Formats: sequence, structure tokens, C-alpha cells
Amino acid sequence: MGTSVSALFLAGIVPGLLLAAALMALNTVYARTQNHPKLAKADLPPLLPTFFHALPALALPAIILGGIVFGLTTPTEAAAVAVFAAVGAGWFYDGLTWRSILEGLKRTATLSGSIFLLVSAVSALGHLGALERVPEMISDAVTGMGLGPVGYMLALNVLFLFAGMVLDIPVALALLVPLLAPVAIAQGADPVHLGIVLCFNLCIGLVSPPVGGCLLVVSTVTGISYWRLARAVIPFVLVEIAVLALLIAVPDISLALPRAFGLTVGG
Repeated sequence: MGTSVSALFLAGIVPGLLLAAALMALNTVYARTQNHPKLAKADLPPLLPTFFHALPALALPAIILGGIVFGLTTPTEAAAVAVFAAVGAGWFYDGLTWRSILEGLKRTATLSGSIFLLVSAVSALGHLGALERVPEMISDAVTGMGLGPVGYMLALNVLFLFAGMVLDIPVALALLVPLLAPVAIAQGADPVHLGIVLCFNLCIGLVSPPVGGCLLVVSTVTGISYWRLARAVIPFVLVEIAVLALLIAVPDISLALPRAFGLTVGG
């Protein structure tokens, strides 16, 4: 959507903290009602030594966000600096070897190649969509259905919720955003707010059946039945949908920080 990466980074902070608070509140309810085991005070690690030990790892988000938000680096430069910082942190924790670095480079090359293939295919699809005037057709269909900005935003998010259940996030973003987002922006949606809402929306799919990538990983690692996990995660999915609805209804939750830094362009 040609949206500022810096603005999107800032716009995601408050929604992320809001989601964390909502999920921790639900976890607290579960812990109290189901009598989860507690850590004894003696088992808790000392705060300051633990904090200083974790400081190299905690510095990575600060390096990435700080460099981009304050204009010290571009997103690409921030990624490169973060890689070197991560290597330094790995040496600090004595867990990094030359073999693991080589393996990381191989996996990066494989992932980058797959991303470039995806981008190429999506660019071709976007070009065909522009030639066939697909966004205009969608806009005309929305107008014919009588959907205003609010109605279209709700319909868009329902569609993305279902897409997130069966598609990988990068694929869903690349396929659907170029076709559907321009209509929402034409109806007055702020591109930064829309970007955060759609990314937040698709991330719910990571824990939503029938695919649920995170559920598959946890099921494989722990040996717990996938469908048992899917049933257990339903209350958390509902909480995430509630937070999503709040973000849609109150755009200022996402836009307050970017506006404070003068980074948003829409209303």
C-alpha cells in the first residue's frame, strides 16, 4: 500500500501491548479457576542479574525500532545492524558456532528465494488485476451492495479472518491486500490503521483451525492432539477477535503514536 514502515512499526506497539494485556488477563482467569501450579518465591530468579543477562537479546528490538523510528537507519539497514548485533549476542551466550551461522545463512538463502518467487508471482497477479480493473470491479460491487466504509471494513475483516485460517500470512497479504485494500482507502480508511488491522487479523489465523500454524508446531513438539489444542485455544481466539474489533472501532489506538511522530498521512 506504499505505507511507511516506520509508521507501521509505531502503530503496532499499542495494539500489541493491548493484546498482551488481554491474553494475560485470560491466562490469570484460567490459572485461578483451574488451580495451576505456582512458583515458590525461592524458585524465582533474581531480577537484576537476570535482566542484565538478558540485555543483549532485549537490545535487538530497540536497535531495530529505534534506528527506524528516529531516522538513523532504513528498514534494510536496521535489519543488517540487527543481524550483527544478534551474532554478538549469540557469542555472548556461548550458544553460537560457525556451523550454526552457516546453517542460518543456508536457511536465509532458501527463505529469500521463496519470498522472491512469491513476490514475482504476486506482482504478475497484481499487474493482471490492474489490467482487468479488478479493484474497480470490487469497488463497484461494494457500491452496488450498499456497503459504506464501516460495512466494507467489517466485510473485509471477516474475509481476512477466513483467509488467515487456510493461507500463510505472507501469501494472504500478497494476494488480497492489492485487490481489497485500495477500496477501503478510497472510502477514507487510513492506510496505517488498515495495515495494522489486517496484519493483526491474519495473525489470529496462526492459532485458528483448520490449519493454525502455531497449533501444528505445538502439537508436533508436545505430542498433544491437534484438535485438543484447537478446542483449548478457542477462548483465546475469541479474545483476539474482541481486541481486533476494538482496534477497528477506535483507530486512534493504532494511530496515536505514528501521529505523535508525524508519520501518518491519512485521516
